[in-house]
Amino acid sequence: MASTNDLKNGLVLNLEGQLWSVVEFQHVKPGKGPAFVRTKLKNVLSGKTVDKTFNAGTKVETANVDRRDMQYLYHDGTDFVFMDNSDYEQINVPEKTVGDAAHYLLESQSIQVAMHDGVPLYVEMPPSVALEITYTEPGLQGDRSSGGSKSATLETGYEIQVPLFLEQGTKIKVDTRSGEYLGRVN
Repeated sequence: MASTNDLKNGLVLNLEGQLWSVVEFQHVKPGKGPAFVRTKLKNVLSGKTVDKTFNAGTKVETANVDRRDMQYLYHDGTDFVFMDNSDYEQINVPEKTVGDAAHYLLESQSIQVAMHDGVPLYVEMPPSVALEITYTEPGLQGDRSSGGSKSATLETGYEIQVPLFLEQGTKIKVDTRSGEYLGRVN
């Protein structure tokens, strides 16, 4: 149990049997009346976001979420297999839980997996990853200065839009939240 005064971003609360992560919070002390805490909560499993207001000092139940550093091993049917870096134990994480992170996963890549009571909740990717372009149409002479873009397939099989001057075999930095091209990697 924790007080609403102890809230911080990323804290996971157990409200009515569901797990909610605190996205943002604000302590409000109006001129009249008691103080309260305005929060934006995100459901850990469904991703739904809601606004909720608590009275200041109210007790809320926190959930014990364990974020572990794990290494991605391979894709097995509908599951992704990860290995815990501390005890080398392997776990299967369903495709639904991995979500869009699957577009950026490379074998032997280290990421964080959030667990609650031994059940994987979500996969936390770094903000950006470096991936190689495995296929893209060659750029035409004179295309280098225009601001156009073309489709490129990354080594994970995911397709994104990149500037016309990029060629096959180039390593690029990709934003894992939006899937946008961020720049070349040397």
